[in-house]
Amino acid sequence: MRKTFSFAPETDFINKALQLANRESHVVYLNPNSYNYPYGAFLHVLAFGVYKELKEVSKNNFDTLQNFLDHNKDWTFGYLSYDLKNETEQLISTNSDGINFPLLNFFIPKHLIFIKENNYEIVSVENPEDLYLLIQKEQLLKPLTPSNVVLQQKISKESYLHKIKSIQHLILRGDLYETNFCQEYFADNAGLEPLSSYHRLNEISPMPFSCYLKVNQRYLICASPERFLKKEKQKLISQPIKGTAKRDPNLEKDAEIRSAMEKSPKERSENIMIVDLVRNDLSKSAKAGSVQAEEICGLYSFPKVHQMISTITAELSSSVHPVEAIKHAFPMGSMTGAPKLRAMQIIEEYEESARGLFSGAVGYFTPEMDFDFNVVIRSILYNGETKYLSFQAGSAITYYADAEKEYEECEVKTAAIRAVLSE
Repeated sequence: MRKTFSFAPETDFINKALQLANRESHVVYLNPNSYNYPYGAFLHVLAFGVYKELKEVSKNNFDTLQNFLDHNKDWTFGYLSYDLKNETEQLISTNSDGINFPLLNFFIPKHLIFIKENNYEIVSVENPEDLYLLIQKEQLLKPLTPSNVVLQQKISKESYLHKIKSIQHLILRGDLYETNFCQEYFADNAGLEPLSSYHRLNEISPMPFSCYLKVNQRYLICASPERFLKKEKQKLISQPIKGTAKRDPNLEKDAEIRSAMEKSPKERSENIMIVDLVRNDLSKSAKAGSVQAEEICGLYSFPKVHQMISTITAELSSSVHPVEAIKHAFPMGSMTGAPKLRAMQIIEEYEESARGLFSGAVGYFTPEMDFDFNVVIRSILYNGETKYLSFQAGSAITYYADAEKEYEECEVKTAAIRAVLSE
């Protein structure tokens, strides 16, 4: 039985709580950064300490997750890695993975801290007032900057440009319309203090679906602007991003960039293709006739980039379990392409790294079986045991894509991460 303790917001309390939580094996911190986002940004919450845990199994992980949630009506936090695609389609993965996150991990936390504008709440299976006093006594440590981070690219620029031309040949041949092609940047023997790096990344690039995740010695430091899928009562909400432009500090030039992006046939066509894919994914779980594209190609501005975002909603069929709705839409269309199965086959063939948790999803389930999950992009992944550090970036490849510009887009998307790692 959980107990609740409420109190007024306190300076540095969340940073102290994060520092204390980081000594536990499992931590999820979701941070909406006060964004006014359609259907709301992430819930602002810190979850830590394992009360019950669901680990990866050899097969049928979605079914195992469904069973776990049905038998434990409680707040549940965790992630789904991209390679769960092998359980939704007849696919395999053979590319190298330097981080080795398990396929999925969920836990019911001992402690929850809900951060609201006018009050904070500690909800705990133990005495929440004791935890409050313990956090108050925490002495904040000096942030540590990354060390020995010598970045390498798994795919050279020359190879990247060649691969794009090969993919475009497949598009011309009729294999597919669009795919999201990604490349990995990595460092061996990198010194990283993950929590300090999260704070710095969130300072440089605050995002509505930012998160910090720790599962034993594997870490995710995430500045995601994108929602994968949310459930509110019987409503499903998906908000894919397709379309990225670098912001300019000159306000006049920035407005011109935004206007050009809004009118761009290329950006709009890429976004609309993914809208159609997401509508199809949601229709597998939806009440007949309930799928709607509420906003198509909406323009939203973030500190470093402009993004083109669409919002697709549906009413969940009473015969479909919430976990099934996630499975039917996973992996997200914005990170795969159209048609989805062929796009994923081409991704596996042309990319040279396993995606792992990158382009997977982090989020939570409520006791009432509502949920919210982001898309894991703009993220650092780190294995604290092997000191392997990785981040990936990609873009939508269509027949009309300019390979040089797509390469530049990857550089734009990783600029904030590079800034953190070069300090």
